[in-house]
Amino acid sequence: MSKPKVIITRRWPQEAEARAMEWFDARLNKEDKPMSVAELQEALRTADAVCPTVSDAISAEVLNATPLRCKILGNFGVGFNHIDLNAARERGLVVTNTPDVLTDCTADIAMTLMLMVARRTGEGERHVRNREWTGWRPTHMIGTKVTGKTLGLIGMGRIARAMAHKAHHGFNMRIIFTDPYPPPQEVIDALQAEARGSIEDVLREADFVSLHCPGGKETWHLINDERLAMMKSSAFIINSARGDVIDPQALVRALKNGTIAGAGLDVYEGEPKVQEEFLAMNNIVLFPHLGSATMETRVAMGLRALENVKTFFDNQEPRDRVV
Repeated sequence: MSKPKVIITRRWPQEAEARAMEWFDARLNKEDKPMSVAELQEALRTADAVCPTVSDAISAEVLNATPLRCKILGNFGVGFNHIDLNAARERGLVVTNTPDVLTDCTADIAMTLMLMVARRTGEGERHVRNREWTGWRPTHMIGTKVTGKTLGLIGMGRIARAMAHKAHHGFNMRIIFTDPYPPPQEVIDALQAEARGSIEDVLREADFVSLHCPGGKETWHLINDERLAMMKSSAFIINSARGDVIDPQALVRALKNGTIAGAGLDVYEGEPKVQEEFLAMNNIVLFPHLGSATMETRVAMGLRALENVKTFFDNQEPRDRVV
């Protein structure tokens, strides 16, 4: 039997691409250029499976490709709000993602953002590189202590729980959270975490707020002017989830006006575009979507995406099916 034809939309780590070539009639994007709407439509017309990434907008327009040969979208990533799931469902497409394998590395990035913005380390490194440092003095670049503070989590899924573990056991932080679907009580107890009834309750109480909710219509601009105003003026907000969870202009205003002390972002609304005002601010740390960016994790993500596709073509249920 001939192998299923699979189109991979961006470059993957070598080990994952080698596995794709082994298991499938795989078409790789060797130039690593983003695919246009027309190219994505052509992929759906000519391949049995397409493996997109978070940077590929799999919209209703893309999914309207006719005739449709593609049967499964094996997404490279845990988030899938870049895929129009309703349109995919209407076209009879299976959609899978890659949970679990990126949990720790994304939690590490959230911790890094929190530490960097609190201790002004990005600002400090620029200070040294620009040859502006004139030596140690008692009032120079004073930041905020992290150890022992209260970390508030909006969402308590895998990545939030991993961050909570690192923060509580590594930095003796008190953990509060809100989530409409909380984890089992034994997980909460192991972290000595405390549930709160609403997002507002977490925002008012936390010294650091870290966002761990999915993107999409339900969470679009969840953090806005009103909610930022509820935070302590000494508090910081961290986003390693999805960019559109925060209203960027509201965050600009909060940072400029001293409504909150600072922010750390790994994701942005409309990325790779970044708010121009952010670039001139020292009280915000900006990463280029590094959450899962370790070789170990990116290889694991690719292999997990391919495993889902292979399972599907072996006439079995993919373990990470979302549609």
